[in-house]
Amino acid sequence: MSHGRAPRRRFTLLAAPLAAAALALTLTACDSGNQTSSGGDTNFVSGKGGISTAPKGERADAPKLDGEALDGKQLDLADYKGKVVVLNAWGSWCAPCRLEAKYFKKVAAATKDKGVQFVGVNTRDTERSNAVSFEKDFGVTYPSFYDPTGKLLLRFPKGTFRLQSIPSTVVIDREGKLAARFVGPLDDTQLHKMIDPLIAEK
Repeated sequence: MSHGRAPRRRFTLLAAPLAAAALALTLTACDSGNQTSSGGDTNFVSGKGGISTAPKGERADAPKLDGEALDGKQLDLADYKGKVVVLNAWGSWCAPCRLEAKYFKKVAAATKDKGVQFVGVNTRDTERSNAVSFEKDFGVTYPSFYDPTGKLLLRFPKGTFRLQSIPSTVVIDREGKLAARFVGPLDDTQLHKMIDPLIAEK
């Protein structure tokens, strides 16, 4: 009788690691921006060009994000309340992230004096040095959370962030609300389409 139970026990023990591995593969997927999805329970409306937005007054709260930055210092998104925050999930291993990096650098510099703060979430880089080298190579000066296991991304409510797709970008308004989202790499024109209306909000 014991011979029949052993395989079932082994299967149960293997199930959890396999599920974890599946989640890891899901989070590491790179998205070229060809697919979009609308916003679940967070009032997002998909517009032309794949940019999803939420009307003022109907926006969900951004999750609390705090932890260690790539430079080893503590980083807390709450410190930027009152600013428009552009939050970008990226990885040094992700080719589309390399394509968009120059645009993020350009727009971050152009909007800094308008009350806009760019923040990265580096994910799935098991070696911090790879992420640091990426920032150096592309001249990225704004801070990034170091989130190798994707725990910070899991704090987002359903519908606001496609965790299986890196890069992804969410823009948070001055009141700490999720206002816009894009899945895939962005250029400077698309970034301005997401950011400029929020800069103009009173």
